[in-house]
Amino acid sequence: MSECIHVLHVIRAMDRGGAETMIMNLYRHIDRSRIKFDFLVHVENKCDYDDEILKLGGRIFHIIPYRIYNYVSYKSQFKKLLEAHPEIQIVHGHIGSSASVYLRVANKLGRYTIAHSHALNKMDNLSDIIFKIMTLDNRWISDYYLGCSYQAGVDQYGKKVVSSEKFKVLNNSIDASKYVYDSEIQRKMKTSLGLEGKIVFGHVGRFIPLKNHTFLLEVFSEIVKIEPKAEFILVGRGGLEDKIKRKVQDMKLVDKVHFLGVREDIPELMIMMDGFVFPSIHEGLGIVAVEAQAAGLPCLISEGVPDEAIVTRCVKREQIAAGAKVWAETILDMYKNIPRINRLEEIRTANYDIYETVKQLENIYTKAVNEEK
Repeated sequence: MSECIHVLHVIRAMDRGGAETMIMNLYRHIDRSRIKFDFLVHVENKCDYDDEILKLGGRIFHIIPYRIYNYVSYKSQFKKLLEAHPEIQIVHGHIGSSASVYLRVANKLGRYTIAHSHALNKMDNLSDIIFKIMTLDNRWISDYYLGCSYQAGVDQYGKKVVSSEKFKVLNNSIDASKYVYDSEIQRKMKTSLGLEGKIVFGHVGRFIPLKNHTFLLEVFSEIVKIEPKAEFILVGRGGLEDKIKRKVQDMKLVDKVHFLGVREDIPELMIMMDGFVFPSIHEGLGIVAVEAQAAGLPCLISEGVPDEAIVTRCVKREQIAAGAKVWAETILDMYKNIPRINRLEEIRTANYDIYETVKQLENIYTKAVNEEK
């Protein structure tokens, strides 16, 4: 066994999503002289984090997306990868739909396997039901299980696994020190974006149905009726982006809503904002809500965000069914009455600071390579 622990992270693509950002936060802060990350992605194109992965010493492997009908070729490709790289000791799986294939192969080849749940498993439509069936095997084939929250673990692996010693909640932690509120950073960021003198509300997330962007726009439309100085920023990209842009035009909010795309300066953007609105249908955790709290932002979140994401005293929860007008009135009231202060100790007390989470993961990996298969 080599002195360095080699871990293969299996994920769809290393773009700027919640799980991907969390993995990169871990990789930046982990002891890379002892633990090396490699990545198996299910796309051919270059992803947001690829350059940084390579700079930190990681490798990026590619595999065909799993489609059930290509079970044999998918399994064969993964088997060949592990056989060609015996130095890989741990397979850490973040993609559930094909986990029953690649984790089983890894087990047979003597590798330690970890299944990691980053989302709740809502049974809202046929695709959710199909995914649930496809992932049932996952609860029996891993050596260890992680979840971004207790409920994310239950939904993926069942209560028996979650109540065992084989499961742990690993918080989607952040480098909280980067988010500490600074009025000068806020002023400079507003100036750079042409938002001087404005009250800036915002949201960070992919343009997908679960993020509920249509409702976000309805909330903002109500906000500007009350507060004409309000502006709204949307950070992210996704399949619904063009649809949301058309809706902004239809609602005559083009001059008020700003699409910033994918950004690397999320901490500075969070510091710049005056309020954060997060009406997700459901979330595994909702790490951006934790980031917003680390920046001291008043945060209004939906019932779809788990309790674990509420870690400071600057958060309120509201039912989506309460309607856009109630949401608008609530976030404006929070903006006026919740002071922007340093929330760093609250984040650290809740164990969402990256340094504590890195220690936990290092212990998991170290214990894993010392276990008999």
